[in-house]
Amino acid sequence: MIYARKQKQMITRLMEKGIKDTAVLKAMAAVPRHEFVQPGMEFQAYDEKALPIGFDQTISHPYTVALMTQTLQVTPHKRILEIGTGSGYQAAVLCSMGARVFTVERIGPLARRAAEKLSAMGFRFLSRTGDGSMGWTTYAPYDGIIVTAGAPVSPTSLLDQLTEGGRCVIPIGSEEGQMLTLFIRAGDELKKIEIEPLSFVPLIGKDGWSTSK
Repeated sequence: MIYARKQKQMITRLMEKGIKDTAVLKAMAAVPRHEFVQPGMEFQAYDEKALPIGFDQTISHPYTVALMTQTLQVTPHKRILEIGTGSGYQAAVLCSMGARVFTVERIGPLARRAAEKLSAMGFRFLSRTGDGSMGWTTYAPYDGIIVTAGAPVSPTSLLDQLTEGGRCVIPIGSEEGQMLTLFIRAGDELKKIEIEPLSFVPLIGKDGWSTSK
């Protein structure tokens, strides 16, 4: 099948670009990325590029998904909060790795479409529509938080929801470009590690950007 070949090529590229976490590679080899893109774009799903999914949002590059997931250090049963459900692909990868996934999306139609897709594939997760910049306090604390949109500053509301040793992977910077950043909770302290520059759609919300340009 053509998609299977392109998916295998994607995994090879990810390994060449430095993705070493076998659990991440296995999950991305199992999740059908072409099911999460808009009709007519399926053939491009495994290429190394972001694709539009409607409402001025995108599905991230495969490398971006792999890098963020690898940085999060996901293992089975870890509680992971995803901010920005989008297409649902990142959540599917996390679910495939055995994580307990909680995901928030501010755009209602995207949230519903992603939830329907994930449910149809048999994944178990909890989702809601709302301001992701504030996290989801109901189920906090989390072992990991992954933010798939760029924030202007470190969002305190999210970082406060990390458990001891928890990791938050988030792009921080301007709306034109951000630095992918890792925060690790150690008591009352947060260790900050800059990973690499990337570009994301803006995180809209109380602890993010007020409006999108």
